[in-house]
Amino acid sequence: MVNSYRPLSLKEALHILAKDDVTPYAGGTDLMIKANEDARYLFLNKVAEMKNVVEDENYIRIGAGVTFSDVIENKLTPAILKEAVEQIAAPAIRNLGTVGGNICNGSPKADSALIFFVTDSKLRLVSSKGERVIPINEFYLGRKKTSIKKDELLAEILMSKEGFDNYYYKKVGVRNALAISRVSFAGILNIEDNKISKCSTAFGAVSDVVIRCPDIDKMLIGKTIQEAKALKKDYLAAYDKVIVPIKGRISAEYRKVVCMNLLRDFLESNGI
Repeated sequence: MVNSYRPLSLKEALHILAKDDVTPYAGGTDLMIKANEDARYLFLNKVAEMKNVVEDENYIRIGAGVTFSDVIENKLTPAILKEAVEQIAAPAIRNLGTVGGNICNGSPKADSALIFFVTDSKLRLVSSKGERVIPINEFYLGRKKTSIKKDELLAEILMSKEGFDNYYYKKVGVRNALAISRVSFAGILNIEDNKISKCSTAFGAVSDVVIRCPDIDKMLIGKTIQEAKALKKDYLAAYDKVIVPIKGRISAEYRKVVCMNLLRDFLESNGI
């Protein structure tokens, strides 16, 4: 019985996935912790189509098999994503771990996923029957649960090419390096013609999924900084209601306080 496949193309990988019960992986940094000797694996590290970072007219297209180190070193990588990925584990892990694996784990603590949420990135999912492109927020269904189908692979992450220069990113852990997030936060705020043209925030490691609330952020869009200041109390109150942290190694109360402090600091750093 074959217990490991090593396809050289995406077409070959999808053919195997359609006919056999296999576990896809590329870096395996999480898989090695819970590997099953009876399972059959689909090793994707040699699939060239999944290891590119390219751009088209609208997007930076990051292959799911691209490692964290490759993301850091690529000139197309936006600074907000590069900063977050630089804080993932140690160099040895970054050399193997991939953005696709970080997303498909379905963890709200995934450092790169937080950035793809706050930038409203999209995911390209492919199977032998076709493909679909969905917003990343539709991919996460709960802790360790995603909407990927049994015969699908995440092939690419589609990230908009611009609009992320004025960003705010914080990762709170028990130490300065090699830490899993206790709370993470990313925010983007852009000003055009003296008015807020974009306001986007996301909270990681707080709930079962990354918290992203465009309807609340919309309160500040189209407003001047002074108008946003007048709305600040209502804006913070709205987030205070929707941020309901889960219990874990640290208390839900601690997570809530940190989330609100980070949100306030994000606003204050932008003069609000």
